[in-house]
Amino acid sequence: MKIKMKRVLSVALAAAWMVLPQANAATANTLTNATPADTGTHANPDATMTALFGDPVIAKGNGFEIKQSQLDQVMVGLKAAAAARGQAIPPEQMNLVEGQMLNQLIQIQLLLQKATDADRAQGKKLVDLQMATLLQRAGSQEALDLQFKALGMSGDELRGRLMQESTARTTLERELGVTVTDDEAKKFYSDHPDEFEQPEMVHVRHIVLNTMDPTTGQPLPADQQALKRKQIDDLLKRARKGEDFAKLATQYSEDPGSKEKGGELNAFPRGTPGVPPEFEATAFNLNTNQISDVITTQYGYHIIQLLDKTPAKKVDYATVADNLKKALIQEKAGKLAPAYVDNLEKTAGVEITDADLKAAAAEATAAAANAPAGN
Repeated sequence: MKIKMKRVLSVALAAAWMVLPQANAATANTLTNATPADTGTHANPDATMTALFGDPVIAKGNGFEIKQSQLDQVMVGLKAAAAARGQAIPPEQMNLVEGQMLNQLIQIQLLLQKATDADRAQGKKLVDLQMATLLQRAGSQEALDLQFKALGMSGDELRGRLMQESTARTTLERELGVTVTDDEAKKFYSDHPDEFEQPEMVHVRHIVLNTMDPTTGQPLPADQQALKRKQIDDLLKRARKGEDFAKLATQYSEDPGSKEKGGELNAFPRGTPGVPPEFEATAFNLNTNQISDVITTQYGYHIIQLLDKTPAKKVDYATVADNLKKALIQEKAGKLAPAYVDNLEKTAGVEITDADLKAAAAEATAAAANAPAGN
């Protein structure tokens, strides 16, 4: 769907989206090969700094404190998620992002103090959905565990973080008394037709032989790459002679996220983060059941079979209704939250003890206040 549709689609995965790389169409090896080398360079300095200088409290208030290691963990996750998409947080924006994340950590702690049993139950329900979706996107528990490992955390650690974020969000919406009626959601749907257009989608199977070391993220030696090329050429011949593509993928593909499903990937549109451009271009140029030539990406050698192609269309209201209502609730809450949270911080006597982070947090607050409406 178009970019604006993120307001709807991101609701169920709002927290997880920041933590884990997207994997709805990218190969699992895109995540498991590319991420470790990138995240390791970020995680090790943080661990070294903690070992050298301890783990100081950087923010505190009545009933809570936040340590440097907590902020470091969030930042490592963000950097790793960006790296898995072939991106990076610009150095000139790093202080602003740190300030945003520290503000978020503070606000979560303040809201958790106001959470009811019902808020926590709803938070757990949302997290269960998030984790189930992540598992579905990864394709298997093994592939998902590899993604967690690449980000330097366990599934339990991620669940705990998501639980706090979801409970805090639920608490905020209840405290603010925000609701959205069905009529309001239908009116928004009618008034913003462009936001509910789903672009052309492709649904493929693939076989990939990695040319990168899954542990180091570095290219394999030339002789090993040559052997992989010969093997993929042989697999292409076998597939074109009529052997079952799904069985070949299950037996030979080195993508743990899809091989158990016969190489099948979730349908994806053009421009999906993590999908190599060569892979995307080939997939969209195939006809149904057609098998591609061998294509080379930064991750390895691929063969693709197109299962089906879905033309662009407007998504039915019934399909998006629940997430649209949640998104509109979040928008309403977003307008009311700053004043509410500011009062919570004053009441709790919140203090940011690190001077640089205090300045970064203030900058982030000012930037949020000056952001255009709807962003």
